[in-house]
Amino acid sequence: MELDLRAVMRHFTTGVGVVSTHVTDADAPGGRRHDAITVNSLAPVSEEPPLVSFCLRNESVFLTDLLTAGVWAVSVLDAEGARTAGRLAKPREARAETLPTLPTTPGAHTGALIVDGLGWLECATVETFDAGDHRMVIGRVLGSGLRPTRRPLLFLRGALVPGPALVEETAAVAARSLG
Repeated sequence: MELDLRAVMRHFTTGVGVVSTHVTDADAPGGRRHDAITVNSLAPVSEEPPLVSFCLRNESVFLTDLLTAGVWAVSVLDAEGARTAGRLAKPREARAETLPTLPTTPGAHTGALIVDGLGWLECATVETFDAGDHRMVIGRVLGSGLRPTRRPLLFLRGALVPGPALVEETAAVAARSLG
């Protein structure tokens, strides 16, 4: 039997997020050069302490900036975010042109940009380790926000697809649990 991890994993539905960070750059506006990249490997790790993880390719220039900064934000995209996800899945130069055109807010805890979407987390890197041809990054959650009535953006079989609409009752339960 031939091992085909990628073919099998294409059938595993994930959410889609944008991870952002910044590095000091005297030539950039405000002295910071921001960057952001699309991910679908986001996963919760622990509730206490609150930890999340994601993975990037070892050769990623974004990874180098993220490790230098030590802080980042992840925005969980809603169903309207497919274009944003596609634009931020490109090389750094294209992302640099895209990022200023997006609705973003600097995070209160990290200064990393929060992209409009379903929800967000601000994090500080606590650990990284090699995982084959990728690097796993684990971050402690410093702040969060949620818009529970929005539909999620999903990645399935190599495509970005809108997730199911929430019924009012589900949204109400979610809102109460946050309250």
